[in-house]
Amino acid sequence: MEIVKLDYSKAASIFGVSLKVAAITGVREVVEEILSSFPGAIYLKNEFNQTIFHLAIVNRRENIFNLVYQFEEFSNLFISTVDSTMNNGLHLAGCLESQQKLNLRARAAGAALQMQLELQWFKEVENFTLVPDRERMNNMGKTPRMLFTETHEELVKEGEQWMKDTSNSCTIVAALIVTVVFAAAITVPGGNNSAGLPVFSKDKAFTVFAISDALALFSSSSSLLMFLSILTSRYAEGDFLYALPKRLTIGLVTLFLSIIFMMVAFGATLYIVFGDKKTWILALVAALASLPVIFFASLQFPLLVDMIKSTYGRGIFGKQSNRVIF
Repeated sequence: MEIVKLDYSKAASIFGVSLKVAAITGVREVVEEILSSFPGAIYLKNEFNQTIFHLAIVNRRENIFNLVYQFEEFSNLFISTVDSTMNNGLHLAGCLESQQKLNLRARAAGAALQMQLELQWFKEVENFTLVPDRERMNNMGKTPRMLFTETHEELVKEGEQWMKDTSNSCTIVAALIVTVVFAAAITVPGGNNSAGLPVFSKDKAFTVFAISDALALFSSSSSLLMFLSILTSRYAEGDFLYALPKRLTIGLVTLFLSIIFMMVAFGATLYIVFGDKKTWILALVAALASLPVIFFASLQFPLLVDMIKSTYGRGIFGKQSNRVIF
């Protein structure tokens, strides 16, 4: 790519609008090509004295913000630069306005995941902000952290309510499974002989029943404890970054496993009673037993996948190209 040599005013007239629109809409290829052709365009600012990185932060365009990883040096200077209202990049990351809320709802399902995404943005921008500028006050006398707490207060409440509603529903299911599988463990199929041992204790199907029932009890108990820990959480801002999503993920996974193990135990019980006489019953039970698992997976699996990706995935930030821009 040929480097274009232009003075600042001419570069602003040629690249200014295109660079601004590309940064706002998240068209990374356009921004990268402009900066590669004319590196000086990195200093271009809009009417509010905001750089392309400020615009990327305001509009939550991580693909534009990730260009800072392709800078050999001075990347934090562009983030720490203040705009016309004395807001640096961290101030802008901490501010959540009405339009940003709409965009946030379109990107993340549930207020808790939306709050997690906002915290990830704030932490990432903070890493590129000079230490003294992390406590800098804007013209309203507010630091980035103060601005974040103030503008995210409503989202924290929505996230708390969303977490409680989800946990309440799952707690009921987990408690029912604990009750059922515990009762099944003390009233084994076929009853006990005169020695007090299960009649079918030497049957392979009974072994399957015993193991699956025990696993269902352990997993449902773990799930119940996880959901109870969510309900009793303090719901601080920072909890939405990792602690609460981790608990919800563990709770959903163990609940899903407990349903599977419970259905296996139920199928094994029916096989012990009817399997040798009516083999078609086993096939019918296996088909019907899979329905609760399928229903639960269809309802909760998308949420579980989103939770795992946002909490344990590679993340939305990082170097996207080895191409050096500046």
